[in-house]
Amino acid sequence: MRQMSKWMCGAALAVALAGCSTVRVVRPTAEGPAAPAPVADSQWGFDETRAGGERDGYRPPTKLAVLLPMSGELSTAAGSVRDGFLAGYYAERRTRPELVFYDTAGTPSGAIVARDRAIAEGADQILGPLGRDEVSTLFNAAPAVPLLALNRGNTAPPDNAADFSLAPEDEGRAAAAYALARNARRVLVLSNGDDHARRSVEAFRTALEAGGGTIAGILAITGEEPGDQTPALRAAASGEGGIDAVLFALRGSEARLLTPQLFASGLGQKLLVANSQLASGTGKPDEDRALDGIAFTTETWTLRGVPGLPSPSTLAADLPTARGPAARLFAFGYDAWLLSAHLQHLAADPAASVEGATGRLSLDAAGNVLRVPAWATFRDGVVAPLAGAGAGG
Repeated sequence: MRQMSKWMCGAALAVALAGCSTVRVVRPTAEGPAAPAPVADSQWGFDETRAGGERDGYRPPTKLAVLLPMSGELSTAAGSVRDGFLAGYYAERRTRPELVFYDTAGTPSGAIVARDRAIAEGADQILGPLGRDEVSTLFNAAPAVPLLALNRGNTAPPDNAADFSLAPEDEGRAAAAYALARNARRVLVLSNGDDHARRSVEAFRTALEAGGGTIAGILAITGEEPGDQTPALRAAASGEGGIDAVLFALRGSEARLLTPQLFASGLGQKLLVANSQLASGTGKPDEDRALDGIAFTTETWTLRGVPGLPSPSTLAADLPTARGPAARLFAFGYDAWLLSAHLQHLAADPAASVEGATGRLSLDAAGNVLRVPAWATFRDGVVAPLAGAGAGG
């Protein structure tokens, strides 16, 4: 083992899961070996000399290269992803791959050098990179070994590659499934218009219309004080066809201001659904009682825990990279390990899935990891699991 640093071993010790004997870190260099030739003739190029898979589809690579920005602007986010990944890796008691971490420095050129060096050093599977520009660059050609990127690129994954991200689109599709399963066909959307809201709403629209529903209207909620929206809400409620449900694409601090107006407009008793933004800006039960009854998407681990992983509160006490908003990236890193270890199984069977810390994960034919999130609600101002929500809502 060489170039081991606090960036690496400190995380493993913090989660108290194992030593660092099979892990090493490689820092970026100015140049790497020539780019490998792309895979041909098949969509995936898994190493079939590995041991056969387990009954649950567990079949990790022999040597896994993890490409993360250990330096640069994304290094803080990468720290949470790394620690979550290591928590999953060390919790696994079956045969695990050798790990080598390569620093991409958060740049496309750094990602190329890291990838080429990893392959030259014998990696038979790659996880990462994390930055969108890095991923887009590596997606320009099919990689020589299977690659699971930790973001969406500007183009679809090429052969021998897939992407995984905490995509707002997953939340939008899940919210549409939730509404349709409860016979809600006409939905009013309240949106703050940010990127997360926009992407989740568009995915919601597509899935809702595919199921025979429609967005009856979108009400823009902007600024710290959205003002009195009661007239617009009443107009929507009394419109032709009425309203069956309300979708919140809002932060909790924004939604709290709107819920009294919904009740005043006759919409407070309708089905109320939200994306994960609803949990942002919450944590004070006296104020958050205004959000009681709203169903919203969230991560399985932060809601009710997952087997083999300490609770969020336990880890947060000792590990800053699993604390507060970083907990979501920690869960994402944990799932990155699960996907790496089950990638061939998921690629071979579109119906296969793994239960992760961020939700139920599967892989579509285009190479996109699809996530069905968990569901929660507020009860007396406190986040609680939503009983009877089901896998897709």
